[in-house]
Amino acid sequence: MAGSFASLYYHIVFSTKNRKPLLTADIRPRLYDYIGGIIRKLDGVLIAAGGPDDHTHLLTSLYKTHAIADDIRAIKAGSSGWVKEAFPQLWQFAWQEGYGAFSVSFPGIEKVKAYIAGQVEHHHIRTFKEEFIDFLERHGVEYDERYIWD
Repeated sequence: MAGSFASLYYHIVFSTKNRKPLLTADIRPRLYDYIGGIIRKLDGVLIAAGGPDDHTHLLTSLYKTHAIADDIRAIKAGSSGWVKEAFPQLWQFAWQEGYGAFSVSFPGIEKVKAYIAGQVEHHHIRTFKEEFIDFLERHGVEYDERYIWD
């Protein structure tokens, strides 16, 4: 085969450090725009972004030759620095150390977009911890809960 082809979609989830509710409604749209810019510089596409005050969900298509850990590190570092600069009152802002990254099939993109769009309402019923453990279990990821939360 002459070319290399890939369809790589990810649902990425990470929270603020200690799940502090710092991502207010006025910050989130600007933050997601900024994250979209970071992802574009990484030759990827931000398809959807959303979340409540303490964590974020990203639906992305990332470039086929990039390691997902490197791209997520760049997204978190760049956006954390931007939050501190754009909102000086959040000078202590930080993301949690880890993340969840789950593959999404092309036919599943619309379902994940709808899920992300409903995040604020979703978390009136369910906590982030419950949601994240459910993601791990549905995707067959082994975990020890002692090492999930920082």
